[in-house]
Amino acid sequence: MRPVLFPSSALRQKLLRSKIATLPELKNALGTSVALTVFRKLKPMDYLTSYSHAGRYYTLREIAQFDPQGLWSHKSVWFSERGSLLATAADFVQRSPKGYFADELAECLHVQVHDALLQLVQQRRIARQRVSGAYLYTAEEAAVRQRQLRARGELRVFSGTADARAQHIAADELHAAILLFYSMLDEKTRRLYAGLEALKLGHGGDRHLADLLGLDAHTVARGRHELLSRQLATDRVRRSGGGRHASEKKPRNNLRHRNGAQSRHRRRPHERTEMDAQEPREDCSIASATRHWGVCQHRREATTQHELQPSRQPQVSRQLGSRT
Repeated sequence: MRPVLFPSSALRQKLLRSKIATLPELKNALGTSVALTVFRKLKPMDYLTSYSHAGRYYTLREIAQFDPQGLWSHKSVWFSERGSLLATAADFVQRSPKGYFADELAECLHVQVHDALLQLVQQRRIARQRVSGAYLYTAEEAAVRQRQLRARGELRVFSGTADARAQHIAADELHAAILLFYSMLDEKTRRLYAGLEALKLGHGGDRHLADLLGLDAHTVARGRHELLSRQLATDRVRRSGGGRHASEKKPRNNLRHRNGAQSRHRRRPHERTEMDAQEPREDCSIASATRHWGVCQHRREATTQHELQPSRQPQVSRQLGSRT
């Protein structure tokens, strides 16, 4: 029995007539009830799936006429040259000069994008940060994200900051004002201020404040923990025991102790006070050795003279001898 053949031309003619079609319509045009057969025939023809209507519609790339943003619709069914909704939303956010809020991106893509954006954030394909009670979706790369924030023209860095655009304040002026105020604080209040603003920003606030103010993320987290614990020392900037410990000098290196030791070994402390204070220790030792040698020499000479003198008899014994 010969196998049944399903020509791809039937699918092509169906799509060229109606421009878009659902899977059941393509099955009827091909004459099969197997979805895998339809997709196997569509693959060589470079087909597209709609990112709206849960991807139920199909068309050919050669049929779609995309606008400058890469979008095309037919009968309120939207297609993207990037394919799925996830790929389209990620590309829009990454290429946007200002980033997108969810409602702004939904207006551009004509579909709800909250679930898609949350999935992209979980996959770390894009980033988000809370701004005035809503999440602003930006590129994952830090340099592009900062550029998008500056280009937005309002610098919604802190959730407690009013809308600078409504107040007609330039982003650079607002940033300069924040840094000027921050520079007037001491070490402790800087840490607490950064921790307070990180609490307002929510997730990712520590890293964002650290990049903006030039701090370490651990310093911002420490200020945040101090505010939450309510254990603050109001009488000092740093906690007790901080800093390098003071080093004590050894007693032998102390000049007063050295002078005192020299005075204890002098023979006559009340004599030659000024000269002894000016003499080095080596001179004092030499002088003492010289005196000791002189004393020994004097004793040796006295002993020699005593031995050379003739011994004298007692006078009483001589008188007795003469009488005899």
